[in-house]
Amino acid sequence: MVEVKRIKGGTDNCYLVTDGKNAILIDTASKPHINSVIEECDKYEMKLIVLTHVHFDHAENAAELSKRYNIPVAIHKADEELFESFDKQPLKSYGLVGRVVLGVSLKVLRHTKVERPENLIYIKDGDDLSSYGINAKVLELPGHTLGSIGVDVEGTHLFVGDELDNWIKPGLGHLYYDFEAIKTSAEKIKALGPRTIYYGHGNPTN
Repeated sequence: MVEVKRIKGGTDNCYLVTDGKNAILIDTASKPHINSVIEECDKYEMKLIVLTHVHFDHAENAAELSKRYNIPVAIHKADEELFESFDKQPLKSYGLVGRVVLGVSLKVLRHTKVERPENLIYIKDGDDLSSYGINAKVLELPGHTLGSIGVDVEGTHLFVGDELDNWIKPGLGHLYYDFEAIKTSAEKIKALGPRTIYYGHGNPTN
């Protein structure tokens, strides 16, 4: 049985999933919060970093942490172009909350380039991550970005990045690149059955 440790970075979350010895890190927070991430990661034998998508608030520390722990960074191939520029997959929003969040986010997204990790690997739907010490599978959840993914741990804990969010209440992610895709991905999540959902933004829920 694993333990999930939530690491808050301002309004963002990243998560350590550990069996008590080995651990994987899901997302990495942004630069101002790297020391908080390192403080937790140093307690374990780090095996892998998984990025749910390549936006600065989830991926900005990936390259540095990968070097520190000598571990790979896993992404979906479709998000690799975001290391070049956020504008490769510009975001839209729905609703008042979405417009506010997008307005604030764009000021940083358009001027922050995420460093491409040297030790980059690619993962896709159904990939098994158990070789990294944690019983988990990859779930493709396009919509927020083309390469957005989730991580389903032990059929109990589901990490969804920004496919869903919990800014005010749990629901569809307020920011998207492809709205039809993000709706389809939400249905894919529903079809899994009961899970504890861990969001990129907001408190976890059942």
